[in-house]
Amino acid sequence: MDITIDPYSPTPPYDQVRRRIATLAADGVLAAGTKLPPVRILAADLGLAANTVARAYRELEAAGLVETRGRAGTVITARATGTSVQAQAAAVAYAERTRALGIPPETALALVKAALAG
Repeated sequence: MDITIDPYSPTPPYDQVRRRIATLAADGVLAAGTKLPPVRILAADLGLAANTVARAYRELEAAGLVETRGRAGTVITARATGTSVQAQAAAVAYAERTRALGIPPETALALVKAALAG
């Protein structure tokens, strides 16, 4: 799996892993049903703690992008390959940009609501 961690990025490593897996699924590189590497193996490959990768997997699961099937492993869901992932990526990019600009969350949300109504 093509994941690279930037140790100098302000984005935490777990989030870099989460975003990359979501992007790979949204782009069709990881099809629905694709089994992800076990947490410990991916962590070792990336030079990360197992808990870091486990957190990325938990957040992907909470978003409905992966499903953990116990000993059968963690797989990409059909939802991960749809537009909901693209919308989530756009939302994350917007949140990062508004945060960098120093815009309070309430104002950022108001801007989005106005744009959607518009």
